[in-house]
Formats: sequence, structure tokens, C-alpha cells
Amino acid sequence: MKSWYGSRGMPSMCRKALVRAVFDAAAQVTWLCHPASVRQLERNLAHVTSDSAQGDGITGQSACHVMPPKGTAAYRRLRTLSRQAMRSYFAYFAEAMTVAGRSRQQLLTRTRGAGYGLKPLMAWCREHHSSAPLAMGHQGNWDYAGLWGGEHGAPVVTVAEQLTNAQLLDTFMQIREELGIHIMLAGSGHVTQRLERRLVQSPCLVPLLADRDLGSHGEFVQAFGSMIRVARGPAVLALQTGLPLYVVNMYRERLHGARRKTAGCGYGYVLQVRGPVLVDHDLATMDHDQAIHELTQAWVDMWSEGIREHPQDWHMMQPIFLEDLDMNRLKGVPDAVRDLRHAMDDASRNSDDADSSSQDEVNRTQ
Repeated sequence: MKSWYGSRGMPSMCRKALVRAVFDAAAQVTWLCHPASVRQLERNLAHVTSDSAQGDGITGQSACHVMPPKGTAAYRRLRTLSRQAMRSYFAYFAEAMTVAGRSRQQLLTRTRGAGYGLKPLMAWCREHHSSAPLAMGHQGNWDYAGLWGGEHGAPVVTVAEQLTNAQLLDTFMQIREELGIHIMLAGSGHVTQRLERRLVQSPCLVPLLADRDLGSHGEFVQAFGSMIRVARGPAVLALQTGLPLYVVNMYRERLHGARRKTAGCGYGYVLQVRGPVLVDHDLATMDHDQAIHELTQAWVDMWSEGIREHPQDWHMMQPIFLEDLDMNRLKGVPDAVRDLRHAMDDASRNSDDADSSSQDEVNRTQ
């Protein structure tokens, strides 16, 4: 591991190209083997791209009926989309392996901001010298995003999971600190309170990976015609501090011309900023848990727009939708959510029975 990171001059261009090629080949092989992780990715993407995901509310369709039948054009499109997503996912690891061998100018050239929330966010940070929490998902490259945020907005403070491999954790911590990203480790004690103090004491951006949280403190919200359980952190920080909450989706784009030459590669990233979600008087005086739910649903609605626009860059290979969750292992699930899951299971069984009866009728008439 250490030999790949090395100093800013290493690895060489040849090694960088080799790393990219190896990881892209690994993505292609993994996709072709179609393991459980890829199948789960496709189930998640099927929710995003299905007709039921375009409307409001919960459809009650189970994931097995969101999935298009094998052999159909829709299934082939889904497989193509999952292949793109796997290549995007593995490209992130290739970039992580070579980030220390890139110049600051190269990394900044690869990343740009966009979206209707960009201008107000930059004005809030740079003109008002204030802070903002950011809700993000499993997209793009967090190292690049952190560097961009610190360069154009305010110092970046975020939370990272503890790793069992201490040497690997130290390596990632060191690289991100060099990029200007200050890390607080999850489970290190009073993280939420420390983030709140940091937000109000001096200007900073606090991006949180929030599109999946199966812990007892996660919040169930509607998304893509179903329900998902996401982290409460962004909403809690916004409510406790009164600061505006922004949403950032990140996706890859092809580079051209001078930008491609300066970046030293053919792809870069767009940080699509949406928001702000404001803590108004109604939310500030509402029941705390209800206010958290309203804020969370608001940012998830914005985040979902970005996922729908660029699903190929959503690297979600774990169960996230209510239909796929193991309800026996989840804690703190509201009764209304459990009842909804039971209704979904009943609807799925009834649909399966109807399909079976229809097939039997066809067989008898042949």
C-alpha cells in the first residue's frame, strides 16, 4: 500500500495508467461474474429507474417486481447501467491509490461545482463567513470533494468510520489531512456535539455520508417509490445550529481540451449542489423528532433528484430499500414502517400467486 502512495512524485505516469487499467479490469470481471453485490446494486438501480420511482408516495411494489424480466430490453439496459456503476466505483479506488502522486492543481482541475445551490453556498461561506452541514451519498470521490470544498468554500470537517486495519486507517487519515480534510473518527466520543461546536465556532463545511444508516438511530423516509433508512446527522446538525443544510450529488464527467491536459486524465467530477434546506420558525418550534423527519425528507427529496439524473455514479451495493431489509435484524423500527413492510410482503405474495395462476391457465389452453 505504501509504495503506491509514496511521495507526490510517485507513482509514475506508467504506474498510474497501470493502476487504472487493473481496477477497470477488476470492475469488468466482477460485473461479468454477477455476484450478490452486483445483483443488489441492480435491485437498487431498478428502483431508481423504474416508472414507480418517478411519482410521489410509496407504490408497494416489491423489488422483485421492480426488476425487469431477464431477456427484456429493460433488463439489458439495467445490466448496462450496473456495468457503468461498477466501473465508476472501481475508478474511485484507482484514484485513491494514486491521489498522493497528483499535484494539487491536477486534483482541483478535475473537480468543479455546479447546481442552483452552489452560488448561495459559496456566498454563505465566503461572504458571510459562516458554516454549513452537507448531506452526501455513496457517489464520486470524497478526497476530491474535500479538496474542492476547502479550496472554494471553507475548511472541511467530516466523520470517517473506524477501520480494523490500523495501518490502512493511518494512511487514509494522513492523505485526507494533507488534502485539508479534518477527520473525526466515528465512535471517538461525542462526535455530534463536537461537530456542532465546530460549525458555530468558525467557518467550515461538514459533509456527511448519509444515504444509508441501518442503526437504531436512522430515519425512515420516502424515496423512489419506496422507503430507505438514512442518517439523521445532517438534519440534527442543521436543527441544533440553525444553519442552512445543503445537498451535494457527485458524478463523473469526461474532460476535454486544456482542462484534460492540466488534469492529467480523461475524467473529472461535478459537485452538484442543491438547497438550502432552511430551519424556519415552524421547524424550530416543532416536536424535535418530527422536525428531524421533515428536514431529512426534504434533503432526501433533493438528493434523489441527483441520483435519478446520474444513477451510474451511485455506488450502493448494500440493501437500502425497505423491501430488501432484514427486519429481524433492525432495531428501533417504527410500527408504521413494520406494518408497511408486511403490506408489501402480502402484495408480493398475491402478485406471485396471480402470476402463477395466469401461467397455469396458459398451460391448460396449450
